[in-house]
Amino acid sequence: MRPIPIAIRDRMTFIELPRALEDYFAFAETEPTRRGRRFSICLPYFSGERIHRLQWWYHVTPAQELMYEGTGLIVFRRRAIERFRRHIEQWLGSTQQRLHGEGPIPIVSSRAVAAASTNSDQPSAGVIALPVQRIAASA
Repeated sequence: MRPIPIAIRDRMTFIELPRALEDYFAFAETEPTRRGRRFSICLPYFSGERIHRLQWWYHVTPAQELMYEGTGLIVFRRRAIERFRRHIEQWLGSTQQRLHGEGPIPIVSSRAVAAASTNSDQPSAGVIALPVQRIAASA
């Protein structure tokens, strides 16, 4: 039996959206300076009746703009989007929440509430709980 890397085995998705997460992002740029340009990525979301946002900032210097055959802005934007996405996934995982919804602004809610509603929808008659034992894979 071949061991499965932990990162793949234990990774769960907490994002249940009809489109890619990046489609919900809003992008902005502040006034450029001698030191470069500052950008922000924003994800608005509902939590209960209130709207909140997660925001990610990144900076691109004039030298970085010229990198990658003049496509530095695109490369650094892609990197910032990936880092922001990982940050959102880690935040959802550590706070036991999920991101879901059908509207233009997603909803953040507790995973415990979602699990309880899923379990209550399924009939419990005839279901037998079996003991489960975890076995660690040896290297």
